[in-house]
Amino acid sequence: MSGEPPPYDCHRDHGPYAGVADLLGRIAADRPRLAARHRVELRAIAPRLDAGRRTAAEEQPIRFHPARRTAALAYGATEFVAAWAGTLRRPVTLRFAHVGAADETTRELLGSLAGRLGAYPVRLELRDDGPARPAVDPTPAALRTALGESLAGGFYHHAARTARHGRTLVTPADDLPHWWAFTTGLATALAALDQATEALDLYHEARASTDDPKITMSAAYATAMLYARHLPAAAQDPARARHWLEQALRLARTVADHRQRVLSTVFYEQGLALLDSRAGEPERALRLIDDGLARLTAVLAPGERPQDLARLRHNRAQLYLALGDPQRALTELDTVIGHDPDNCEYYVDRAALHRAAGRHRAAIRDHGAAIRLGPHLPEAYFNRAVLHQERGRTGRARDDLERVLAIDPGHLDARIALVNLHLGRGALDVAEAGARAGLALTPDEPVLLCTLGLIRSERGGPAEAEELFSRALAGDPELVEAWTNRAAVRFDRGEVAAAVADLDRAVALSAAPVPRYNRGTALVRLGRWDEAARDFTDALDAPDLDRSLRRDLSTALARCRRRTS
Repeated sequence: MSGEPPPYDCHRDHGPYAGVADLLGRIAADRPRLAARHRVELRAIAPRLDAGRRTAAEEQPIRFHPARRTAALAYGATEFVAAWAGTLRRPVTLRFAHVGAADETTRELLGSLAGRLGAYPVRLELRDDGPARPAVDPTPAALRTALGESLAGGFYHHAARTARHGRTLVTPADDLPHWWAFTTGLATALAALDQATEALDLYHEARASTDDPKITMSAAYATAMLYARHLPAAAQDPARARHWLEQALRLARTVADHRQRVLSTVFYEQGLALLDSRAGEPERALRLIDDGLARLTAVLAPGERPQDLARLRHNRAQLYLALGDPQRALTELDTVIGHDPDNCEYYVDRAALHRAAGRHRAAIRDHGAAIRLGPHLPEAYFNRAVLHQERGRTGRARDDLERVLAIDPGHLDARIALVNLHLGRGALDVAEAGARAGLALTPDEPVLLCTLGLIRSERGGPAEAEELFSRALAGDPELVEAWTNRAAVRFDRGEVAAAVADLDRAVALSAAPVPRYNRGTALVRLGRWDEAARDFTDALDAPDLDRSLRRDLSTALARCRRRTS
């Protein structure tokens, strides 16, 4: 890149990633090899960079991305910019205008850049003023196109604004097709943004505004999915979901065109299969899917609508797993990935089956594919970290866990796993900082409180440690680690009876050998040799016992027997 770029206009009127997409495009043109390594996220943020490679299937996606995907896109784009910044030989200032009026996607990415580029010769200048490109006053047709693109990309805040604007321009009486497109698009965006109650109101409005059979059919299915999946847990209602699915199916069966009738009917029946599976009737759900696949295959040409077929087969794979047949589930997922090889979700599911069967290398490969296609899917990074840790690759595990938290700082499991990795290698300062960072986000999280208590105990702060364990138990009275660790603090302080009381609770909650070994040790201190011997004997019966723990238990049990003989 030669010279400093002019201010990038970030105003939300220009769409998701306005301004920052221009920056990424400029860097990509200057560093094509670097851009190729970040193709998936760049393509999502700035589709024009890869427009020639888009396929018809991608133009009309049948699945919607989760709203949190934008955080992963921001992470990938930031890594791309940081890699470029690392090659700079002189300082560069990047100027962005109208930041205060930017779309949520732009603000998220700018925030990620600001947090990452401090170590590079790059300065971000964020302004609310500056020259602006004129925003064209769009027609309903142009708004509808923009709405579809935002929904397909998972840019739901912009989709919601676009749909709301569209609804101010048309009414059901003067332009029903556009009004419905804006209404259902707004409902879809709101559901993705955890505002499903407002989405439900929109579908009620649609039914009150028209009796058009296609609209009422679609509204019935969407209403069913809100009751089945998207409403707050207390408001979800399987019976209402089934009612609305049956309404959608009744209307689908009246569609004149045979092919479209089959497509709609099979699609809606997948909702019934979901409800049947949740109701504990996987065999009934499987019959619905098998029948749907047979009917779809009969009306589709070879190679047509592969993603539809993949989705049904994915549903069938999940049912095979629920029915206790992981091998058939794996075979089905192989076929699913053959139909739709760019869906990261399928690789994550297959990786879980590989891991359960002990095929760790295959699982790691599938998680790598999910990370590449996601892109930067936090769950795939986390699952791969667990696999690395199980294989003794703690450095790789640590790298993946740090990536998870860079994308999603609130990922509790990754936070705990990373703190424990630091704790395991004796890096107490880093471990404590990580635990406190997690507690700053979730102050009363019991597992983090317990972990911090363990760290404080290791650092010679027993009083603070006991208080942290007690707070953890107040939040989760079934947290075995907190009972066990608080007992250890009390035992070390000479409060042996109190330690035994805590260990009684731990043993009641868990069959693990360590609480029994610890209680046996405390009982020995109290001279209760017979009870201690029972604890040591029970602990020795545990499967897959660690060799050193088995040795210690055997020694302790022999001592008890000598005292009672």
